[in-house]
Amino acid sequence: MPYLGRGPGFGIRQRYFYTASADDTSVSGSDNNGITLSFTDTLFVDVFLNGVLLDPNSDYNTTTANTIAGLAALSANDFIEVVVFDSFSVGDAVPASSGGTFSGAVSVNADVTVSGTLNVTGDTAAGDDASIGFTATEGLILTGQGSTSDITIKNDADSTVMSVATGTVNTVFAGNVTATDSLLVTGSTPTITIGDAGAEDTKIVFDGNAQDFYVGLDDSADDLIIGKGSTVGTTPAISIDENLISSFGAPAIGKTDTDTSNSGTVDLDFNVNQNFILTLTGNITSLTASNENVGQSGFIIFIQDGTGGRTVSLHGDYETSEAEGITLSTAANAVDVVPYIVKAASSIQLGKVQLAFS
Repeated sequence: MPYLGRGPGFGIRQRYFYTASADDTSVSGSDNNGITLSFTDTLFVDVFLNGVLLDPNSDYNTTTANTIAGLAALSANDFIEVVVFDSFSVGDAVPASSGGTFSGAVSVNADVTVSGTLNVTGDTAAGDDASIGFTATEGLILTGQGSTSDITIKNDADSTVMSVATGTVNTVFAGNVTATDSLLVTGSTPTITIGDAGAEDTKIVFDGNAQDFYVGLDDSADDLIIGKGSTVGTTPAISIDENLISSFGAPAIGKTDTDTSNSGTVDLDFNVNQNFILTLTGNITSLTASNENVGQSGFIIFIQDGTGGRTVSLHGDYETSEAEGITLSTAANAVDVVPYIVKAASSIQLGKVQLAFS
């Protein structure tokens, strides 16, 4: 004969025990065993006071969720037992094939593998050991709380890629950071700091197709350098030292060569200096030029030593109004200032006016 009773199910019962304090009129929350009182249907709740079954119509009420209230004032150490009956059936299970919804929290003590998309719709809170959340404003939220880092991202070799130090907003990247578009720094005082006060060179390299350039700190020289290439200190164009004195590379801009001993053949390298101060200690038999830069201009200053009477013969790279020669003041310690301009390769025009100081 077929079964004619209620549908198949399994009855369950949960018992809660409370010891009252004087004048208590309700019980709720954790019982003597740390179990939290919970029920969904008040018709399946029995309440006993010191072993006597109470009447739900007159002795208590359940109008407040998960609370037995409306009790007559209890005496200290009165014993209340709450028995909650419930039933469940296979129909309450979430099917493995088609899925479903868990209405309560789910804890898992082993790995969880998801072959599809993991969608998270809850928010997170400070103090969570580790959680993933979502809000419509912030999007995906990762919250952690570790002794060293709150968030750590690692690669498949278990090496740290990125971390956020505990309790801070400071992000540390272990390797290179690549931006495929502009890198934007915002805030009330936008700042990019390169280096950590260590004794090493720091730099920004502009990686070009045919040529690289850099802006960097040469820590050993305490100089800020702009130069060609990617190694700080090589082929510098502009250098600024700790005293804010600037020097320039090739072609020289403003840089002065001071030479206190000149006689015989003397070569002026226009790729290294713009101005030249030459103290004559003998006759210059050939003043030559090298690496002249078209458009470069400056001064050549000739200083007679204490003897005086020194003369200068010009190489063919120089042009003057006196046909390959200039006349210097010959008095001891006399000074002649001769302006020049580079017109073309091997064509350095010396000024027509010589300013003589004696």
